[in-house]
Amino acid sequence: MPEAQLEDIRPGAGLAPTGEGWFVVNARDAWWGTSEGLGFSCMFENWGAGFPQLGIRLVVLEPGTPNAVYHSESQQEAFLVLSGECKLIVEGKERLLRAWDFVHCPAGTAHIFVGAGEAASVILTVGARTEDEQVLYPVSELAAKYGASVEEETTDPDQAYARFGPPELARPPSWATLPWAE
Repeated sequence: MPEAQLEDIRPGAGLAPTGEGWFVVNARDAWWGTSEGLGFSCMFENWGAGFPQLGIRLVVLEPGTPNAVYHSESQQEAFLVLSGECKLIVEGKERLLRAWDFVHCPAGTAHIFVGAGEAASVILTVGARTEDEQVLYPVSELAAKYGASVEEETTDPDQAYARFGPPELARPPSWATLPWAE
């Protein structure tokens, strides 16, 4: 297997692989994205083309900010809080999570994370991927308290995320205070 080349996808935006193959990239150097009102995600994958079997991201959540819209997927996911505090909204329940808390969501588990505490939290997210993946965005009164629920149940991600605006390349405002800051 050849080594994939890494390129800055837009000057100063961060590195992404330009093709298939193995690669090494530091999260500080990889590309990051966000949508207005949502957290920031480090995307280790190629811009516009995800890994075919496994999704993996670092998510940075400022206090009060959700990482996505409350949803369930037809694939399992796992999460590890690396630093800070966040709230997990899962199946209509709320849990406060701290560094090193691990969350496993079997397929069909509705969930979302919201930043909590005094500083940004960092979460490692991992999920299985298949071509027949399905996502459901159910209405949740609890998630709505954090701006993280749809108003009407849907399976359409464009509808679920319409109010957040288009994705953009950006690093978290708390960049210098995150665990990797030197």
